Amino acid sequence: MTSSILQYAIQTAQESDISFSKFITANDTGTTGGHQSGYHIHKQAWQLFFESPGTKGKNSEKWITIKWQNDFETESRFIYYGVGTRNEYRLTRFGRGFPFLSDDNVGDLLVICRKSQDYYEAFVIQRDEEIEMFFASLNLTINDTNKIIPKTGLLLPEDRMFKCFSDYIKSLKVDFPPALELSNNARQCFNSAYDITQTDILNNPDKNLLSWLNAEFQLFKVIETDRYSARIRTPFLSVGELVEIANKVLNRRKSRAGKSLENHLAEIFHQFNLSFETQVVTEGNKKPDFIFPSQEAYLNPEFDSDKLKVLASKTTCKDRWRQVLNEADRIKTKHLFTLQQGISSNQLEEMLKYHVQLVVPSLYIKSFPEQYRPQIMTLGSFVNYIKGIQD
Repeated sequence: MTSSILQYAIQTAQESDISFSKFITANDTGTTGGHQSGYHIHKQAWQLFFESPGTKGKNSEKWITIKWQNDFETESRFIYYGVGTRNEYRLTRFGRGFPFLSDDNVGDLLVICRKSQDYYEAFVIQRDEEIEMFFASLNLTINDTNKIIPKTGLLLPEDRMFKCFSDYIKSLKVDFPPALELSNNARQCFNSAYDITQTDILNNPDKNLLSWLNAEFQLFKVIETDRYSARIRTPFLSVGELVEIANKVLNRRKSRAGKSLENHLAEIFHQFNLSFETQVVTEGNKKPDFIFPSQEAYLNPEFDSDKLKVLASKTTCKDRWRQVLNEADRIKTKHLFTLQQGISSNQLEEMLKYHVQLVVPSLYIKSFPEQYRPQIMTLGSFVNYIKGIQD
């Protein structure tokens, strides 16, 4: 999976007026013993900074602001050295503690993107697989470095999704959005980027559910990185403060996962025009995740109990499946949707004994013991089963 910095680099290079890439060399970092450090920029890329090429016999310079790694800024200088025997362009002046001009950076990929006349964004991509992903996303080869990146106008679906994520994050007025808002925006970004229609959803609800869950996880990680990257780079004042932040992050992660599954399942049911309600009271304080068709029907003793169905949703259920047994007394068979991949034969046998009907994404069926697979429903078969009851 690609990092958020890489995604920003790809997106920025595709959207900017003009972009440039090159591998950082020992000459750039000054480790060859040369008198001049700073990134050497090829003569063919002069238009990245200047309106016309440098004139031999004089020096020219331009001061610019550069935002690095979508994080910190430097006031830097682009200079053309044309006096005497010199005839070269360099990007210099990054301030003390600048992290990308050491010997360890030799071989990293530098990407510079112009956002306006004097404002730029730059990225240093260090891992081999991410450099290769950058090239692939912009349809480049290693021979296309050290020059202006050609504009292709082509955005891959994943790139469009992450651009949608970025636009959404910029609009946020709070640290983290409510769970339902997060789910809805992740799903909308995915559907728009991959051109998912209602027909696609109806034809393959299992696949689209997993895609939505993955998209929301990606969006959550991008928001998390955006919100916490600055904080984790500064020292914590105490162990207690570190633990407090860590617990806050972990609790939000755990809370999001379960709500995410419920939110996207509800969207599948809406797409199939099923009648259902969520988190309604059955007996006492029991609140099953989904009741079909409604709480009113469940509480009506004259409503046909064979047409009442209940579905619990649990990301994992190895130990928690028994919680569903008493959630709706009028309904004998309890349906349980889970993302758990694989459950032992003994537990599956016990589920059958207590009338728990397992529902899993079709992709996960093969992770269960072969003799039990015919007795496990997919999400597609479940929604069609409910639709058959309600039609």
